[in-house]
Amino acid sequence: MTIGGYKIYQVDTGRFRLDGGAMFGIIPKPLWSKTNPPDERNRIQLAARAMLAVGHGRVVLIDNGNGSKFTAKQRDIYHLDNTQFELASSLKNLGFSNSDITDVILTHLHFDHAGGSTVEVDGKLVPAFPRARYYVQKEHWDHALHPSEKDRGSFMPNDFMPLADHKVLEFIDGECNLLPQLSLLVVNGHTTAQQLPLISDGSSTLLFSCDLFPTIAHIHLPSIMAYDLRPLVTLEEKKRILQMATEHAWTLFFEHDPAVATGSVVRSEKGYMFGSEVPLS
Repeated sequence: MTIGGYKIYQVDTGRFRLDGGAMFGIIPKPLWSKTNPPDERNRIQLAARAMLAVGHGRVVLIDNGNGSKFTAKQRDIYHLDNTQFELASSLKNLGFSNSDITDVILTHLHFDHAGGSTVEVDGKLVPAFPRARYYVQKEHWDHALHPSEKDRGSFMPNDFMPLADHKVLEFIDGECNLLPQLSLLVVNGHTTAQQLPLISDGSSTLLFSCDLFPTIAHIHLPSIMAYDLRPLVTLEEKKRILQMATEHAWTLFFEHDPAVATGSVVRSEKGYMFGSEVPLS
């Protein structure tokens, strides 16, 4: 898929599991488990899928998965699985290396989105992409430094503090056109100032939907994660963006759906729902 002068690739960084009830909030288990079957610990399988946009002289990576810095206990809790997919090998399969990345857009700093931002080299944590600038909303950065009791466990400072130490961070203040044909939408329901990259050339549009729609099942309006700080704000944001997505035939990129990377959204008398898969190639 090419949009706005960018060739779009999915970058699979691995699989992991989170509690199904937490992922679907008020939705009863008999409903969400039909499409997302849980394991014996009530966890559902999720992808940690990043996106690569190559064009305009840039190699742009959007999010980077869980990374490789977890302890054995953490790997067990989240059932981290890199047997099939891993960030560096996935990039290599696409013909790229970490040193080719020029820009890293971090939607937000939760561990499953920013964990691959840093790696350990000779006992020290350094940026994983040595030539890249990393972009994050300033308001979100401030929140990550002082999280609430509710979301403190989602932030792992080793994922992002070394970026500040190495002076590779670029702070963004609100919605903007960041790069040619690539803009940022800001939403605040899941966390403060989550930024959603939008690539558009006027005729085709691709939205990296991140944790606003982590899976295709979350297109259903009441399916709002218990992780969200402001669930009613999430609801209004979903309505607003789904209206634009259906009216203008946007393609959505799903970061966490285990089976579907990109697809369309439709509206019927029953409300918004997943339309069909849109292949990247």
